[in-house]
Amino acid sequence: MGDFDNKEREEVFSKKVRAGKRTYFFDVKATRSNDYYVTITESKKRFEDGQFIKHKIFLYKEDFEKFAEGLQDVVEYIKSNQEVIEKRYEPNSEDLGYENNGRLVEKDDYSF
Repeated sequence: MGDFDNKEREEVFSKKVRAGKRTYFFDVKATRSNDYYVTITESKKRFEDGQFIKHKIFLYKEDFEKFAEGLQDVVEYIKSNQEVIEKRYEPNSEDLGYENNGRLVEKDDYSF
């Protein structure tokens, strides 16, 4: 066995969510015994040098219910105790690029 053969499992399903300057990846992966688990990755571009900083958590199916309950509780607390203003992401010039035909498109620098 290598350092950690389980380290980079193939994704079964993936959902990418852009939220302002952060991008979240919700990936379903499978263990060797084909049990599914979730990795949640936050990716944010560091202003100083343009590098992407990533934070990842692993969520296993036996924890789904408690995790969802805890997340719901804190979201409801914030909504009840502080005005939540949804910010819309507006790409800046650094987030945009041009295709060969000159058409303006959003660059996808958030993927791994």
